[in-house]
Amino acid sequence: MKINPIGIQAINSYKNQARSVNNPKTNQSFADQIEISLKAKEMQGTSTYANERADRVQKLKEEIQSGTYKVDARQVAEDMLKYYRR
Repeated sequence: MKINPIGIQAINSYKNQARSVNNPKTNQSFADQIEISLKAKEMQGTSTYANERADRVQKLKEEIQSGTYKVDARQVAEDMLKYYRR
């Protein structure tokens, strides 16, 4: 009667796999880097739009307080139509 040897290699492969699960490789941590374009840097700076808007708001406040502010009904209606027709 012939007895085949039990494959020790099969047992070793399971042992090696268990070692790799228990001792995971340390991952190198990579630092994220970003670079802001010149256009974006310009946009982050003082924008002319914000300054113009602040001037317009101040002008409207003064007109309202003095009672000289008039609403253009036609312009309001046209702007509303443009908005809702999108």
